[in-house]
Amino acid sequence: MKKIWLHNYPPNVPHEIMLAPHATLKTLAEESFASYPELAAFSNLGHTMTFEEVDEASRNLGAYLLTRLHLKKGDRVAVILPNVLVCPVSLYALMRAGLVVVNCNPLYTPQELSHQLKDSGARVAIVLENFAQVLAAAIPGSRVHTVLVATLGDLLPWPRGRLVNFVVKHVKRLVPSYRLPQAVPFARALKEGARATFPDVPLVGSDTALLQYTGGTTGLPKAAVLSHSNLLANVEQCAAMLGHDLKRGTEVVITALPLYHIFALTANLLLFTYLGGENVLITNPRDLPGFVKTLRAKTFSVLTGVNTLFNGLLRTPGFTELDFTHLRFTLGGGAAVQRAVAARWKAVTGHPIIEGYGLTESSPVVCVNRLDIDEYTGAVGYPLPSTEIAIRNDQGSEVALGEVGELCVLGPQVMREYWNQPEESAQVFTSDGFLKTGDLARIDEAGLVYIVDRKKDMILVSGFNVYPNELEDELAHLPGIREVAAVGLPDEQSGEAVALFIVPENASLTREAVMQFCHEHFTGYKRPRDLGHIFFAKELPKTNIGKILRRALREEYLKRAPEPPKAP
Repeated sequence: MKKIWLHNYPPNVPHEIMLAPHATLKTLAEESFASYPELAAFSNLGHTMTFEEVDEASRNLGAYLLTRLHLKKGDRVAVILPNVLVCPVSLYALMRAGLVVVNCNPLYTPQELSHQLKDSGARVAIVLENFAQVLAAAIPGSRVHTVLVATLGDLLPWPRGRLVNFVVKHVKRLVPSYRLPQAVPFARALKEGARATFPDVPLVGSDTALLQYTGGTTGLPKAAVLSHSNLLANVEQCAAMLGHDLKRGTEVVITALPLYHIFALTANLLLFTYLGGENVLITNPRDLPGFVKTLRAKTFSVLTGVNTLFNGLLRTPGFTELDFTHLRFTLGGGAAVQRAVAARWKAVTGHPIIEGYGLTESSPVVCVNRLDIDEYTGAVGYPLPSTEIAIRNDQGSEVALGEVGELCVLGPQVMREYWNQPEESAQVFTSDGFLKTGDLARIDEAGLVYIVDRKKDMILVSGFNVYPNELEDELAHLPGIREVAAVGLPDEQSGEAVALFIVPENASLTREAVMQFCHEHFTGYKRPRDLGHIFFAKELPKTNIGKILRRALREEYLKRAPEPPKAP
């Protein structure tokens, strides 16, 4: 498709980026460590590490892994950590040592974690002790021979670190007992590494940096193989689009999304290391009162998140009284930002939510809005520099401007393949090299990209396409609705019928009120057929970053009620 959006790029943004073939994440980290040694790099639990301290700790850990555990370039290491200081130190140690990061969700079940360990062939794991019990159950059958066990108090100064560990273990009892004969304390690994030489591992951009697992809602997760060049290109692309409004060495970003998710890994950890900024790590963003307390104590300039997080913060006492005078922008992604949430966010903070779009397979950012927009537009912005997009139908032909089709992407940030999945890899790429995203989108005359919905989530009612995002965005305006998901359920008459799963704000909301709202705002085939297709719930299933899992709702419903629902 002709690059119609280029004339709408912000001033001074290049249309293309250039990467040197030997540029890697190792060079990104080490250049920032050298440029900003005394500046704050990461803050967590009341303590801040400077870039120099992260440099030293990651160097010591890397030396331990290479000289004491005798890992070689390309070996995989599973990282099973929430947002604590040990996490960025571990990630940069692996990147500098030429080892491959295998990001794992600490909340995985033993079965889920076992699959990831076996599939990746990880030889070492780094885990927070709170989750060591699950890892112990997942290790059998894997190649993991050593486990570095970290504590919440690691990398905190004495006596704070010891006090934190005492409270976590003996007061709150958050560390279940476990048995790991392979265990080595993380602190010991740092001490031993400090006495070792850190070998210089030659790296090039095409070397694999990360195995990032995705697609778990539609079968066993598969790993996107992301190279140093993929991730570094995305950092350069984002910096080109956003960085001209940011000042190197001064920015503070709130990192509530987990670093084991590709959004936070690139947009927070890597980008703000590149800019010499500080990442404020939020270990438990579900503790919204605690989150607000952290925000109150910190002067911050950037906040990243997803719609459910923004919605939750807006409803948390004390958030509206925070000082937002230093906030430059809020970046939303991971799932569609709802117009009602965006409007409330601007009313409270004075800034719109800048929405972007990406996916794991593209490191992840593909599109982002300009920072100078005044209002939420519903668009995900323009493709990044050096990024080509095409909107294609099921036959692979490009659709007309303004029409809906599958979004396909080509750019330096796009993965090479899925790990050990040649058939899946072949299916996801077109004959001319574009990545098929699985997302339905359209482009307007100005070149703005709009994500309509996930292709697999579209509801087909009597031959008409119904997009859940549209319904959810409108329903978010109905007073009394905290969260809502629209799902297609089997229907004898129409093939599928719209069903709404709602978390009410309070007991005053009724299904009749929801149905009346639908009659006023949606045409017939977009509405629930009857009251039996409206469900109230205490919570909705979500991914690790807060994206609502529509397919999980559908599958859970079908398990309990295989017959189409009937009105009460």
